[in-house]
Amino acid sequence: MDSILDFTKDLDINALDTVVETFYRGKGEDQKQAQVILTKFQDHPDAWTRADKILQFARDTETKYIGLSILNNLIKTKWKALPEDQRLGIRNFVASMIISMCDDDAQFQSQRALINKCDLTLVQIVKQDWPQNWPNFIPEIVQSSKAGFNVCENNMIILKLLSEEIIDFSADQMTQAKARNLKVNMGNEFQEIFQLCIEVLDKANKNSLITATLNCLLKYIHWIPAGYNFETELLPLLTTKFLPVETFRSITIKCLTEVSQLIAPQYDEKFVSMFAMAVESLTKIIPLDLDLAKTYKYASSSDQEFMQDLAMFLVTFLSNHLTALESALPFREILLVAHRYLVQLSRIEERELFKICLDYWLKLVNGLYLEITNLPMQNSSALMQLQYSSRGGAPNPELLKNADLRKNIYTEILSKLRVVMIENMVRPEEVLIVENDEGEIVREFVKESDTIQLYKSMREVLVFLTHLDVLDTESIMSAKLANQIDGSEWSWHNINTLCWAIGSISGSMDEEREKRFLVLVIKDLLALTEMKRGKDNKAVVASNIMYIVGQYPRFLRAHWKFLKTVVNKLFEFMHETHEGVQDMACDTFIKITQKCKRHFVIQQSGESKPFIEEIIENIQETTSDLQPQQVHTFYEACGTIISAQNSAPVREKLLAELMKLPNLAWSTVVQQAGADPQLLSNPEIVKVIANILKTNVSVCKPLGQHFYYQLGLIYVDMLSLYKAVSSLISAAVASDGLIATKTPKVRGWRTIKKEILILLETYISKADNEHEIVRDLVPNLLAAVLEDYKQNVPDARDAEVLNCLATLVDKVGPMIPNEIVSILANVFECTLSMINKDFTEYPEHRVEFYKLLREIDLKGFNALLQFPPESFQAFIDAILWAFKHNNREVENSGLTLCYELLLNIEKLGPQNQFAIGFYRHYYFPVISDVFYVLTDSDHKAGFKLQTKLLSKMLELVVNEKIKDNIYPPDAAPAGTPNAVFLKEYLGNMLMNAFNQLQSEQVGNFLQVLFSSFDNEAKFTGILRDFLVQIKEYGGDPTDYLFADDKAAELVEKERLQRERASKVGGLLKPSEMED
Repeated sequence: MDSILDFTKDLDINALDTVVETFYRGKGEDQKQAQVILTKFQDHPDAWTRADKILQFARDTETKYIGLSILNNLIKTKWKALPEDQRLGIRNFVASMIISMCDDDAQFQSQRALINKCDLTLVQIVKQDWPQNWPNFIPEIVQSSKAGFNVCENNMIILKLLSEEIIDFSADQMTQAKARNLKVNMGNEFQEIFQLCIEVLDKANKNSLITATLNCLLKYIHWIPAGYNFETELLPLLTTKFLPVETFRSITIKCLTEVSQLIAPQYDEKFVSMFAMAVESLTKIIPLDLDLAKTYKYASSSDQEFMQDLAMFLVTFLSNHLTALESALPFREILLVAHRYLVQLSRIEERELFKICLDYWLKLVNGLYLEITNLPMQNSSALMQLQYSSRGGAPNPELLKNADLRKNIYTEILSKLRVVMIENMVRPEEVLIVENDEGEIVREFVKESDTIQLYKSMREVLVFLTHLDVLDTESIMSAKLANQIDGSEWSWHNINTLCWAIGSISGSMDEEREKRFLVLVIKDLLALTEMKRGKDNKAVVASNIMYIVGQYPRFLRAHWKFLKTVVNKLFEFMHETHEGVQDMACDTFIKITQKCKRHFVIQQSGESKPFIEEIIENIQETTSDLQPQQVHTFYEACGTIISAQNSAPVREKLLAELMKLPNLAWSTVVQQAGADPQLLSNPEIVKVIANILKTNVSVCKPLGQHFYYQLGLIYVDMLSLYKAVSSLISAAVASDGLIATKTPKVRGWRTIKKEILILLETYISKADNEHEIVRDLVPNLLAAVLEDYKQNVPDARDAEVLNCLATLVDKVGPMIPNEIVSILANVFECTLSMINKDFTEYPEHRVEFYKLLREIDLKGFNALLQFPPESFQAFIDAILWAFKHNNREVENSGLTLCYELLLNIEKLGPQNQFAIGFYRHYYFPVISDVFYVLTDSDHKAGFKLQTKLLSKMLELVVNEKIKDNIYPPDAAPAGTPNAVFLKEYLGNMLMNAFNQLQSEQVGNFLQVLFSSFDNEAKFTGILRDFLVQIKEYGGDPTDYLFADDKAAELVEKERLQRERASKVGGLLKPSEMED
């Protein structure tokens, strides 16, 4: 087989075919050997010299693919390094091969895949040679298209691929200058291509040729000069000739969607007439009264795709050109027909299709709402001025009856849309029941998921729809509820979606209407609970009642008796063992306490004491049927209530009462364990201890520093327990080896340690009493955990220790400089030795380790200055090691830590001896490793932080913030500026690393890089261009031009969204509002 690797002899095509055959169809060792040989063959620097023979004489199509793959690699990397005659020879060979296969009808059909591969190869050549070395490419391709249908069809495919390569895929494959140049040339020469396309569309009758031409045009419409679309016969051809024909309608509607993307006010009339012609053609294809939801379910995949494309067309056009269409009064019916189609499409049970429609609906209803809020106040009645403020809920529609508003155009559409939103409302939040590392069942709230994002958008649409006509929303919801009561629409799905929808519009009605509506809803749902037979049905309705009341805190706060009744009802549901009901009861209870906590701690009129006292008195009975994690939620809710009590003595008394049972259990267990250490080997006792600790964590979360009193009661015993459990783990490892850390017994002990650490971390993160933390907690805490962590075997070290220490340093770092030195001495080297062998072992330790180092750099920098030199070297090595991780969080932590460390070093001042030594020892290793990850395709994700760090490093040198030499005395003539030395150092490094680069390329790159470190957009563009150039030989040294960085400021965007939402009653969820 390996005879094909001998490049001193002529290639034996039969032998190559045999190896390929073995690779694709062989088995076992033979197949593996064939793979190795083919890889070596393709990687050989002279492999391209065999490509013509392979493509001419190989009998196996797969072998020809290998020939093309070798050519593609050559064209992408070494094309410009070839002599001109060889480039021309390869170009002509590929072109004539394509034409010969197109000229043979049988081959044109049977070798379609091979022709496509050849087309791609030719396009790679065009990207390299056109226009400088192949100026006649466009005239040649247009001329050759007249030779026959097949050649013309294939040329359309080549032109389509070319547009994709220039526009869609150019970011990583071409420098900005080159992509811009090709685009400008294509725009200049497009006239000939366009005439060819129009001629084909006008006269051709071969379906595959027409389809190829439409596919080609599709790729050019959005970036060629707009006149080609609007000042020619293109749009009438698309809307009247091709849209009605089944074969072409899908690709035609895609072309019309691309046209609709364009924004050109001077062509508004043309846009509207195009849309009108398209909608008229559509009404002949899809009758308006057709039930699209049912049709879609049974339609063919091509018909389903057409409906998705239709939705995209309508949404794109209406999003961009609604004002022009609304202004054109003769086309009012077209406007309404388009929206009726969209309502029908929104009913289809296909999530991606629904999301397409939803984006437009949100834009439409938001615009209609803004029009109401911007009504000139002098034109509105005094009554309306009194009633309507944006946060006060929706206005009475009667008040807007005489106003000339856009929303009046869409009355019928909006009413249908309300029904669609209510019927399709998705689950508001996702809770997963999962098993954690210690084998415990826990609940996790999913913060980001497709369903949650969808709910958020649907909720916004329904809130705006309520503001646009609150009476209609109310009457639709009331009618739907009535249909649940009479059974005509009863199903779990229907009651769920209705109740989620009712919950979603909380805050969008005025208070009086909300009260009336809510009382009616709750009354009907309670009646429904009584009517329904079967535990399952009752449980579904009960869960929905709980969900709705949890969504209306404003109403609950205003009606104490109702609030108390609701909470007592929740306590009843906590004994209901049907799946999900207890969870829902606990979740609703905590949700209500977070928004109404003040009402539980004050004594309400008609009550003998605050409600919280009653809750605590009955806590054992109330929680008797709950699972441990549900009990913890209950305790957290009680802690939330107690946090609202401002009187310290009363608060401490309530806390003592709340924690009475856990504390009793705690003191009993601690006493027994002290008398009999073997007790801790009992798994049931271990579970009890873990649960008591978790209960403390739950109460600590909402109370923060007010938990101090309770923490003081258990602190000393807790740390003693920590040490005791730790010695048990060490003993188990000593007797049974590392396998002991995987046993249930040791995992149980580790749970105790982790929960102690989590409790301390929770308290420290929430508390503001720094002096008490330093005085009372720090000495014992560090004594308990540091030595223990250091002495333990790696598998028994808890990442929570690092997390707890990071939180401690963040909170009180500047107050404990000596302790930070001690922390570093105990955890730094032993953790580093766990993670510096590879990039995957101990993933949690990696993340927490770098988090701790960052906090020490930010809050305890002076401790780093006291590090002995060899330890500081290890610290820098650890940072550079983080750069090279594929774990995104670790990589980002390392890059950020390095950047922040440089800022701290800079603050020491240029004369500081530590700073001088730092730059001299570490500047070059750091910048070298930054370039290493920057040019390594495995670390693309860190590009933004890599460039930020690199620009900082250049700024320090170019702006002469480093006064001393950063290079050794013998490395350069005396007086050589740092910037000059650095440029030469980087030039040599890059030339050695990438020998395909020319020195002029590297020189120009560094020249522009050094002059633009303070311009983020330009700097990142230059680096992106460089990453393109290192992939090929003979790149253009003049390619370094400016670039726009596309990274959007997400945080700012979110802030603006929130600000906008806060001005619309109901748009912010109750849980998102400030109390």
